[in-house]
Amino acid sequence: MLARQTVSRCAACGAVLPIATSSLEQCPNCRAAIHACRQCTHFEPSRRFECTEPIPEKITDKNGRNQCAAFSLRVTVERDASPDSTRPSDIRRGFDNLFKK
Repeated sequence: MLARQTVSRCAACGAVLPIATSSLEQCPNCRAAIHACRQCTHFEPSRRFECTEPIPEKITDKNGRNQCAAFSLRVTVERDASPDSTRPSDIRRGFDNLFKK
């Protein structure tokens, strides 16, 4: 079984961000704003104003820093498939199981 880890990634470059930080203003890798709509848990392009939270007006720059009170850094659970996390035979068996009939 693959190990799972909780991570937050930059929406612009995919770099792993520290989860429990409120002082981080920019991605250390690409300098994208962290307190921006695209980095938020509530960002959803198919919703009104592209947000799942009720906000009074649309924020036009989704990549730029904003002062939205509903902001919450997006955190996801990923499977860790690095060579140290599992035995190679487990990875191969999982891959083979994908294509069984």
